[in-house]
Amino acid sequence: MGVAIAAMVTAVVGVLGTLLAPLIAQRSAARQRAEDAAVTEKRRGFEERRAAYTAMNRASRQFHTLLKDALHRIRDGVYAQEERTLVEETRRDYRDRYAEAQMIVPQRVLAASRELNTVLAQADAAAKRLDRGIAAPGETAESALEDLRAAEPKLTELQRLMRADLGIVD
Repeated sequence: MGVAIAAMVTAVVGVLGTLLAPLIAQRSAARQRAEDAAVTEKRRGFEERRAAYTAMNRASRQFHTLLKDALHRIRDGVYAQEERTLVEETRRDYRDRYAEAQMIVPQRVLAASRELNTVLAQADAAAKRLDRGIAAPGETAESALEDLRAAEPKLTELQRLMRADLGIVD
């Protein structure tokens, strides 16, 4: 009787194995697709952040450079419409890159960007006042350039935070 029960158990296990094999394979394939989708989504998020960081870094550094150049030209009395237009276009690009990044970057990066933006916006406003001849009392191109120097460590810190978020360590 033991052999008969063993044969019956073997037959039942064999039938169950045959019936369950496609279900197990289907579940395994579904799990693999879900894992692949998660990896793809994570990679897409990384690429979006990297692109946003690259654009933010480029735009903020370009705006900083052009503001510095504008203040030098204002000081030297050679600031022309071409430079005004270029600074304005760069300011808009900088603002747009920041707006795009707000939706996908961590709060600590946005906070560092806001700190930098404060310095750049003050320098931009000073350059406009100086250019229009309505400078605040004691405001000169030299004092605005001195204030703009505060942006340099903020640019470096912003870049460091963005690199760290991307997993780049020195």
